[in-house]
Amino acid sequence: MKALVRDIARRPFVQRPAVAVPAALLLLFGILVSGCGGNEVQSMLKTEGPAAREVAGLWWLMFALGGTVFVLVLALTVMAVFGRKSEDGPPLGPKRFVVIGGIIMPAVVLIVLLGFSLKSTFAIRLPESDLVIDVVGHQWWWEVSYPDEEIVIANEIYIPAGRPVRLRLTASDVIHSFWVPSLHGKMDMLPGKTNDFWIEADVPGLYRGQCAEFCGTQHALMAFWVHALDPDEFDRWVENRQTVSTTPETPQEARGYEVFFEAGCETCHAIDGTPAVGTAGPALTDISSRLTLGSGTIYNSRTNLANWIVNPQAVKPGNLMPNTHLSPEDLEALIDYLDRLR
Repeated sequence: MKALVRDIARRPFVQRPAVAVPAALLLLFGILVSGCGGNEVQSMLKTEGPAAREVAGLWWLMFALGGTVFVLVLALTVMAVFGRKSEDGPPLGPKRFVVIGGIIMPAVVLIVLLGFSLKSTFAIRLPESDLVIDVVGHQWWWEVSYPDEEIVIANEIYIPAGRPVRLRLTASDVIHSFWVPSLHGKMDMLPGKTNDFWIEADVPGLYRGQCAEFCGTQHALMAFWVHALDPDEFDRWVENRQTVSTTPETPQEARGYEVFFEAGCETCHAIDGTPAVGTAGPALTDISSRLTLGSGTIYNSRTNLANWIVNPQAVKPGNLMPNTHLSPEDLEALIDYLDRLR
């Protein structure tokens, strides 16, 4: 699983020479490849949960009806332009043509869509759940907390597979939008307001989420991962997370612990069991277990973590973390300490 994320996070963007391609061919190509892909694709049509299936089913219905109407209108247009050889008027006569084509057919289509939309709306209502997760959107990262379990993490969400999970969504600064297309639709996150939402995964797996509301310069680099675990494995994760040790065990880690506070990192970041209680940046208690850094920007490795600490603006311009000026020895010690936080 980590290899997959590493490949996605480290894949370079390559600018290719512009090629003149007819718009119709581009459209046809887009339609043909829209359903292709694998685990790397974040697609609402790759459904892995009951809510996502309802959303996708409604989309396919709208696509089918819209395509049918488009073909009929196109056929009538062709008939009107090329097929009429006399002044007899439209098929069925002018009055019937207007009544059937302009009133009855649109009414039938809209009534069908309304019926299925209401069905889907009722089907994806918030179910009962004994697990509540609070998610706060920041520019540009995700704060994730489990109030009953007293766990706070960032940019990754752990849930038990096969059970609905209630989410309480809000934002700390601007409007964000929570979207895990394989598990559900979108839900806005508004400053000063909490929206109730839910997700459920059919089977254990790793699902990518993304902010779906433009929220600033790094909106595109505001991703997160949902880890759906076997229920027993999820219970073990909760237990391990609640008993995690953040005390340095070696002299090198102890020096890294000191560097963390000397550099002022505790001003913005929190680590359970230590005096670090900052909330401006992500909590770091499980930093070494995360798949990515910078909310999905780069793969989590020692080298990338060091680059992030020293010059985060080079990795994700505009984020609130300033450059950290450390000697090579202190930086190595800090990485050693952070590496044990999992």
